[in-house]
Amino acid sequence: MIAGTDDDRGSPPVLPGERLQEAWRRLRAEKLADRGFRRRAAANPLIRPIATRSAGRLFDLAAGFVYSQILRAVIDLDLLGRLESGPKTADDLAGPLGLSPAAARRLLDAAAALDLVEARSDGAYGIAALGSVLQAEDGVRAMIAHHDMLYDDLRDPVALLRGEAGETRLSRFWPYAGDAAAPEGGARPASGDGEADGTADAYGPYSELMARSQSFVADDVLDVFSFGDRNSLLDLGGGEGVFAEAAAERWPHLEIRLVDLPEVAARAESRLRAAGLAGRVSVRGADLFDAPALGAADVVSFVRVLHDHEDDAALALLRLAHRALTPGGEVMIAEPIAGMPGARRVGHAYFGFYLLAMGSGRARSAVELADLLARAGFWNVRTRYARGALPLAVTTARRRGEGPIWRL
Repeated sequence: MIAGTDDDRGSPPVLPGERLQEAWRRLRAEKLADRGFRRRAAANPLIRPIATRSAGRLFDLAAGFVYSQILRAVIDLDLLGRLESGPKTADDLAGPLGLSPAAARRLLDAAAALDLVEARSDGAYGIAALGSVLQAEDGVRAMIAHHDMLYDDLRDPVALLRGEAGETRLSRFWPYAGDAAAPEGGARPASGDGEADGTADAYGPYSELMARSQSFVADDVLDVFSFGDRNSLLDLGGGEGVFAEAAAERWPHLEIRLVDLPEVAARAESRLRAAGLAGRVSVRGADLFDAPALGAADVVSFVRVLHDHEDDAALALLRLAHRALTPGGEVMIAEPIAGMPGARRVGHAYFGFYLLAMGSGRARSAVELADLLARAGFWNVRTRYARGALPLAVTTARRRGEGPIWRL
């Protein structure tokens, strides 16, 4: 169709550049579907690197589950920890790993192929650069060990997408996700599989996992967002207080309050007391969806909270933050978002399906998050990116009509 004719009235005009781009996409799809073309491309020294790279990416997609299970074996057997004292051979490791020398060598070679370890010329294996990073991040290892629930829930991804999978293990593991119609305090965990039993003990496993994985998030967020000109922080859904603890240590002048479900708040109080911060950080147990009076703060934070909830619930939380801010204050949201530059798979692929299996929430784009903020009465939305073990967007906004557009 030609833009502007009667056949496409009401549709946006198609620009010449867009028509050329679409024609190129059709030609590319046609050529790449031709096996003969792909073989000729692989034989051409000028474009061979592109063809080889594309073939490798396709194989990695097909083999992704195998790679993840190798990674799980490395974690379960503490292979990297056993190499911290220095390189070892498969024979050295076989006994401690509980494997035959041949099986130990097979695991070491697989881990080397994934750049977690590296083979030495003398037949020994040592920790590679990527393995060093993994070994240093306890929270990442905790998430990997936790993935058996996710993989179990993804056995039939089509049934999950159609809503035919029934109750999932992740929905039982995360108590507030067990009933999407009544998030947070409105839902109590269902029984089964040991993930949740309807008691306060059910909040322990997920709170501990969040605390361990939050440890590598908190510093990354604080590297992006400064509290230098702020005096108070209200951390909503703050879990066991890992972010609050990091903020207190980074900014000694900051008055900090944390609110989470009563079962989780009790764990936060214990943690912060052990860290010597009982006098610096106050903790309150409350259901945020009951809209309690929380007092005022210069910054209200949601660290890995909003993406766990559907739009209506997320909007209610943002409106709660709007009411709690001091004049000129900011809401700060730190979580993975869809379409992050350099980390596109994190939002739509990983968290898209993780949250689907969990039964609540979704990964939003920067535009979608800004739209929610506008509906809650915010403006001056700014998004920055933290580049740590877990790519995150740090989004800030002020109440409409307040404050300068930018701050450091």
